[in-house]
Amino acid sequence: MEIINWLGILESLLFAAGDEGLSLKQIKTVLEIEEFQAVEVVEMLRQEYEQNPNRGITLIELAGTFQLATKKEHSIYLKRLVESPGMHTLSQAALETLAIISYKQPITRLEIEEIRGVKTERPLQTLLSKGLIKDVGRANGTGRAILYGTTKEFLDYFGLKDLKELPPLPEKVEDDFPQEDADLFFEKFQETMD
Repeated sequence: MEIINWLGILESLLFAAGDEGLSLKQIKTVLEIEEFQAVEVVEMLRQEYEQNPNRGITLIELAGTFQLATKKEHSIYLKRLVESPGMHTLSQAALETLAIISYKQPITRLEIEEIRGVKTERPLQTLLSKGLIKDVGRANGTGRAILYGTTKEFLDYFGLKDLKELPPLPEKVEDDFPQEDADLFFEKFQETMD
């Protein structure tokens, strides 16, 4: 495959990686190409963003990783978006993430994702930007993942004196859902669709 064909794939990978970015080694490994080719693909994508003034994003390198970022000249519009009235409410994903952190803190992003079953990068960024959670240290072990915990602003936002005022969690719901109940449900659902 030609280098030019890797541009869209690299763009997708960088978008999916988000703020974590990708190292040159990761790009090389995922694309199954040589390092010099990975450098060339990264540079071509960077040039494509820089040469097109109508693009809203750019490719940056921070701490040895490459990531997509918004262009600085658009910062005034991003600021308006963040300050708009609709931005002061929390999404369902952010609320779920915040609930997990408040009851399980300190907790890593991976642990949150295991509980939610979906990626939590965006909700974490929202909660960090609103000051409701913060980095409270690093986990032991490989990678030393960031541990998240709630802030004083979290307590203020929900009118709590301390975490002891959080409502108790409901009794654990068992996941033993009988197969015949599931089959019956799907049969009834199918009947309504026919």
